[in-house]
Amino acid sequence: MSTFGSAFRVTTYGESHCASVGAIIDGCPPGLQLTPQDIQIQLSRRRPGQSDLTTPRDEKDLVHVQSGLEHGVTLGTPIGLLVKNEDHRPKDYTETDLYPRPSHADWTYLEKYGVKASSGGGRSSARETIGRVAAGAIAEKYLRIAYGIEIVAFVSSVGKVHLPATVAPPSLVPTDGIEDNDEVPDALSSDFRKLLATVTRAEVDKHPTRCPHPETAERMTKRIIRAKDAQDSIGGTVTCVIRNVPSGVGEPVFDRFEAKLAHAMLSIPATKAFEIGSGFRGTEVPGSKHNDAFVRKANGVLGTATNWSGGVQGGITNGEDIYFRIGFKSPATISQAQETAQYDGTPGKLAARGRHDPCVVPRAVPIVESMAALVVMDQLLIQNARKTAASLLPPITTLPPTMITPKQLNTQNGHAV
Repeated sequence: MSTFGSAFRVTTYGESHCASVGAIIDGCPPGLQLTPQDIQIQLSRRRPGQSDLTTPRDEKDLVHVQSGLEHGVTLGTPIGLLVKNEDHRPKDYTETDLYPRPSHADWTYLEKYGVKASSGGGRSSARETIGRVAAGAIAEKYLRIAYGIEIVAFVSSVGKVHLPATVAPPSLVPTDGIEDNDEVPDALSSDFRKLLATVTRAEVDKHPTRCPHPETAERMTKRIIRAKDAQDSIGGTVTCVIRNVPSGVGEPVFDRFEAKLAHAMLSIPATKAFEIGSGFRGTEVPGSKHNDAFVRKANGVLGTATNWSGGVQGGITNGEDIYFRIGFKSPATISQAQETAQYDGTPGKLAARGRHDPCVVPRAVPIVESMAALVVMDQLLIQNARKTAASLLPPITTLPPTMITPKQLNTQNGHAV
C-alpha cells in the first residue's frame, strides 16, 4: 500500500508524469515550529539536475504546505504537502505502449492492476519518493529537537569502487585453508568506525557523488561518467548512521527495529540489498570475536565495547550508533538498444528515450535519511505511548530486585522515552 508507519503515518501519492506528487502526514506532534524551508532542504538534495552525474530533468521540486501548519507551528492535524511536476515529458515513453521495459515495473504493474501509467514508471518511479523525503524532513526536525538525533547517509560504493575499509582488502582474505582460518579482519576498520561517528552532511555534500572520501569520490565520478558515456548505468551502495537514539526502542517480534529499517529501505525504488551492523561480513567471524561485550561508558551508562550489532540487539536499540547499508541496482533505463519482447511476446529491439540517472546512489542519500527518520519517529512515538501509559499506574512493590519497575523505565540515557 501507499502508507508507512503506525503512530507517524505517511501516505504518498502521485505518478512520475502526473500533475503533482506529495504526501499526507498524520500523527505529527503539535507545537513543532516548522517552515517550508525545513522541508525544502532535503527535497533540494534529492532533486534531479544537480550535476552531470544525474538526470537532466529540470524539476525545482518546490514544496507547498497545504494543511496542518499555522503561524509556523504544527497543529497536530494532518499535514498536506504538494510538489508540482513541471518538466515532465510523457511523449518520451510512447515505446512502452508496445514494450515492457527490461527490469522495469511496466509488466508487473500491468499484471497486478490490469492497467498501468502510460508514461515513466508511474508509482514505481523514484519521483514518488518526493513525498517520503518531505515527510522525513519533518520527522527529522522533531527528532533533532527532542532527542538530539542525527542521521547522516553517504555513498560508500559505486560499481567496484569502494570507500576504504568497507570491504576486506584482498590481501587479508585467506586463499587457502579458508574453512579452518578464523583470522578474519574486522568487519569495519577503526577508520571507518570513526567516520561513522563523526561524518556530517556538509562533508557528504562537498562532492557530487556524496562520498565523504575525496580520493574515492573522484574514482566514483570517473566510473559514473564511463557508464554515462557508454549510454549505460551502474549501481552502488549507501551507508547510513543514526546517532543518539535512546535504548529500548523497537517492537519485537515482528516489528523489530532492524526489520522496520529493512522494510523502509527495501521499499525505496532500485534497492536490492540491506544489511545492518557487521552484516554479511559478520557471518564469517566466530562468536568469540564478534560478540559486543558490555562496558560502563564514561557517562556512567552501560554500553558496548564494539558495535558489530549496529546499535540493535533483539530487535531493540541498545543506545549505540545504528548503522546499515543498502544496495541499489544499476538503473534499468539505459539508452542502448536492447533485445527484448513486446507485450504479446513478439521479439524486438527497444531503444529507450527519456532522461535518467546513470547512477542513482548520489540522489538516494536524502531518501535513505528520510526513510530512516520515519522509522525512528514512528518507533519512538510508540515507545513513548507505552511509557506514558505505564507511568500512570501505581508503583509495584512486589517485584524482585532483578526486575526494573515501570517508574525506572520512564528515563533511559537521560531522555524521557
